[in-house]
Amino acid sequence: MTRDGDIPTIFNPRGRSRAPSVVVTEEGVANGPFAHTDSVSSQQESQGAGDLIAPTQQCGLAGKLKSCSTSLCSKSARKIYFGIWVTVCVTASWVGATHCIKYLYLRRPKDIEADADPVLIPHDTTGINMTLVQTIYTASYQAPFFTTWFVTNWTMLFFPLYFLCRISNRRCESMPDILTESIRDFRDKGFTAVRFMTRCSLFCILWVGTNYMYILSLRILLATDVMALFATNVSFVYLLSWVILHEQFVGIRIMAVIICDTGVALLAYMDGITGSPTLGGVVLATSAAAGSAIYKVLFKKVIGEATYGQVALFFSLIGMLNAAFLWPLCLGLFLMGIETLHWDMLPWPALLTSSILSLVANLLGNFSVVLTYDLFITLGLITAVPVSAALDVVLYGASFEGMKLAGMILIGVGFFLVMFPDNWPDYITRLLRNIIMLSHSARWSRRSRHGSNGPRSHVVDYRTGYIRSHLRSPSGRVR
Repeated sequence: MTRDGDIPTIFNPRGRSRAPSVVVTEEGVANGPFAHTDSVSSQQESQGAGDLIAPTQQCGLAGKLKSCSTSLCSKSARKIYFGIWVTVCVTASWVGATHCIKYLYLRRPKDIEADADPVLIPHDTTGINMTLVQTIYTASYQAPFFTTWFVTNWTMLFFPLYFLCRISNRRCESMPDILTESIRDFRDKGFTAVRFMTRCSLFCILWVGTNYMYILSLRILLATDVMALFATNVSFVYLLSWVILHEQFVGIRIMAVIICDTGVALLAYMDGITGSPTLGGVVLATSAAAGSAIYKVLFKKVIGEATYGQVALFFSLIGMLNAAFLWPLCLGLFLMGIETLHWDMLPWPALLTSSILSLVANLLGNFSVVLTYDLFITLGLITAVPVSAALDVVLYGASFEGMKLAGMILIGVGFFLVMFPDNWPDYITRLLRNIIMLSHSARWSRRSRHGSNGPRSHVVDYRTGYIRSHLRSPSGRVR
């Protein structure tokens, strides 16, 4: 859900960059919220700042509490706290919007005054009296393109909301000043008015097409199936970034792409291929994931690094182009009978709720990097799957087993593998080295407690990862 083609990784949640992945500074290794002091810098500090270690050791419990409170209130820690909150909000908004759209497709009783709840007709209608169902219930809403058009219109609010946030921080600014600043940034990149509007029109078509396939697939599949398939867009982003943006080749990410594709294949054939619309729904949801990846990578390729004002203006223009030029298509589909709308039975609450939650999810996906790391925004895509599965079980009595469950698990595994950093073997090596050091320390500590030649002093050799043990006499001298 990031604006560009960068993929935030587990150990480097800001996203991949051309800079070295491990940067040794005076404060340690800069790797996002998981940064910790590197062994080399620790050794230098222990040799050159010995006079600063002694007072810390003398503080005892108070010093440890102060150090703990400082680390818990650091800038990286605050970003992690905000990140958890953003992940929860992205998950809630994404699940809510998807399930509200799914609710639009439920069959409703023909008699408006009848006391009956909407029902979901499963794909496999064996054992179901469809004549009786069609007599009592009607598909009052079958308009995926109208839903797409209506939901996309709400992206026009991007720039007004950005403007309100700007004037709340800088009261001296006005709407023309902020708009001029955003336009000037595009002009500095060489965009003319015609060229810029052409790019906006192309991205508008891509945006509407992607959302249309996502919403249309919800008419066939459960919301959980569609969300799991859409989570594969991170693998498509990596493939396109490798081909178009010439990103670094990482073997484990290619393996992740293969695992995701295997999960998609299992979901495609979970209901068989004879007379089942499941395959078509899976193709639509996967195409929506691919369209989302194309949008992100092309935005990075065509627009490049964009400010928040540019992103807000870009989304607002997409919404305005959608509202101005695509409404005739909605009217044409309705008049030709391709889409069904009963205005007296239209579920406005669900339609408005899905539009608002979709707007919230897109706002969080594009602007919450101010508060936290991209990693937590991306995690909202995969954490939404189990939450949606719980809702499907409670609301529709869905079951997740066999090929469907295996496919979702494989997609989840591939999702996390794609987020592994470029130099993931370095992190694994460092982790194994720390585990070995801890095991040696525990072993020598047990020996020192049972030793009879006086207490031992342990010195860690950071160059080799081993612990040297020295006997210490009662007077304190090392023997």
